[in-house]
Amino acid sequence: MISQNSIQQILSRIDIVEIVGSFVKLKKRGANYLGLCPFHNEKSPSFTVSPGKEIYKCFGCGASGNSISFIMEHEKYSYVEALRWLAQKYQVEIEETEVSPELKQHQQLADSLFIINNYAREYFADTLFNNEEGQNVGLSYFEERGFTAETIKKFQLGYCLNTFDAFAKSAIAKGYNLEYLQKTGLVTIRNDQPADNYRGRVIFPIHNQSGKILGFGARILVKSDRAPKYINSPENEIYVKSRVLYGTYFARHAIDKLNECLLVEGYTDVVSLHQAGVENVVASSGTSLTQDQLRLIKKYTNNLTILYDGDSAGVKAALRGLDMAIEEGLNVKLVLLPDKEDPDSYVQKLGAEAFRAFIQEHKQDFVLFKLQLTMQEAGNDSNKKSQLVNEIAETISKIDKAEDFTRQQDYIRQCSQLLHIDEQGLVALVNKYIRDRLVKREQANARNHPAPSDDTLSEEAIAAMEAAETGVSVESLLNGHEKQEKELVKILLRFGDKPFSEEEQNTVADYIFHLPYDFEALAESEIVKRILREYKALYDSGNLQDKKWFLYHEDQNLSKQIANILEDKEADLSINWKDRFEIDTVYGDNAYLKDTISTTNYLILRKIKKLIYENQEEAKKATEIEQIKRCLEMQMHLNLLEKELTNGMGTVIFK
Repeated sequence: MISQNSIQQILSRIDIVEIVGSFVKLKKRGANYLGLCPFHNEKSPSFTVSPGKEIYKCFGCGASGNSISFIMEHEKYSYVEALRWLAQKYQVEIEETEVSPELKQHQQLADSLFIINNYAREYFADTLFNNEEGQNVGLSYFEERGFTAETIKKFQLGYCLNTFDAFAKSAIAKGYNLEYLQKTGLVTIRNDQPADNYRGRVIFPIHNQSGKILGFGARILVKSDRAPKYINSPENEIYVKSRVLYGTYFARHAIDKLNECLLVEGYTDVVSLHQAGVENVVASSGTSLTQDQLRLIKKYTNNLTILYDGDSAGVKAALRGLDMAIEEGLNVKLVLLPDKEDPDSYVQKLGAEAFRAFIQEHKQDFVLFKLQLTMQEAGNDSNKKSQLVNEIAETISKIDKAEDFTRQQDYIRQCSQLLHIDEQGLVALVNKYIRDRLVKREQANARNHPAPSDDTLSEEAIAAMEAAETGVSVESLLNGHEKQEKELVKILLRFGDKPFSEEEQNTVADYIFHLPYDFEALAESEIVKRILREYKALYDSGNLQDKKWFLYHEDQNLSKQIANILEDKEADLSINWKDRFEIDTVYGDNAYLKDTISTTNYLILRKIKKLIYENQEEAKKATEIEQIKRCLEMQMHLNLLEKELTNGMGTVIFK
């Protein structure tokens, strides 16, 4: 874990304009900066960066956040990965909190393997361009494939000399550990001597999402019955094949912008398509898709289009594994290329524009394609037909999230028509598979006591369903008085440490937390309650933090909420505030004292009005004279409090 001291050092050096400006061309407009949003396609700039507030906001797509959330969203990093990226940028030496010896050893080994792989990348690239054999054999091969020097350098392609131990000797002479060289798969032991594992092969480095080298794919250039066409790095502490898709590092931004991921089989397919300008493409390296790979795709998009060679014998086998993609909520389409064509050859034949047009025209829905293909094979065989119906029902049952209900029903309707079966019967069969799966999951939950299942609908989803029935908007159901409550949060974050009373040396936070009211209890919004709770804990411990601590909170949902709160301007306060509560509102940094009093008064007054209503209701039902008397006394007391607050009196009250 990164120490809090290191996190504070990173946060203190952050310059949001510099960070966002590394990825977006920004122009100064007044106090802010303006540019084209990197998260959606737009021609007129609507992406604003505020250095004063340390946040960004796109008024086109609604994207917003801070420096860390920008790096996380743009680069698809985790919170810790984003911190490490910033630490490297600002040359902050990261301190780690106490970790176990085993974890520390694992981290050190992983760092060593990355260093060795980076050296190998540089060595193979240098050999390709600056060695006679590399030029005559490796570079000639890439040029025959139509790759330009720019493309070769972009993908950091290389060549390993066809000698026994040229690379091994060079690496060992540089001081790299032989055991670690073997772990990476770069070096093997032959006749008790270190030997090059990839000799005589062109090299395709495999990058992680941040551009570090995880491993290599090495392709042989001569036909051989004994040697495999490709050798890939063995799995080790940094390279796990099932979690990697070749080309993700180069494709991630294009996938994000185009909201679609194209999946091919080979390294050269990816490189060729990128060179042609089709950049939203990655490769599975000829293996069946895994759940981790599908989740990697879903980080960037929900739309997956798989390109298959026209004569691919493995299409049907691959289809069975794509049920996992349905479970992950991906919209899967298939495109079959003409016979004897692969993506590499076909894009070079058609060109990028025609290739994209072909994909759009020949996309087939995965579920319907699977059904039609299996129907052809089943023919008139009743057993195969029965098996087919069960298979397709099981596939459809995996589309079981509330937001995909319409999509599921469309599949049921289309499949029942194609199969010539009763639609309600297929509905019942699909529901049976859903029910069976939930029963198994509940049984597993009972044994293991895990977290609640993903199948549980969120409060927002339930609210949305109820709103659809009643005509009430979801926003009105969920928001309530949230805007006014968030104003208190904004005041604490921006002005909590500012002086409230110079005579008594009180801060704004002192004033708010010494009023005889628990504002966390007064709040209705759960996010406001949480922020107030965390802020109060820091205040009580004497370790009060400024807005940065919350703006760069490790919980990205909380961080995003903070960014939105700090971004809001006049909309924070009710437009009916003055009319309803007779309280004048004043805005701006220089009016924070009046804002503080107005906001706390509003929240307290709202509570008093609620108590007045409840007391009146109790009085109506009262039958005993003592109970009626109590209600009248309470009414007088509440009315007096209401009057004092409305007149701006009784506000500076400390416990």
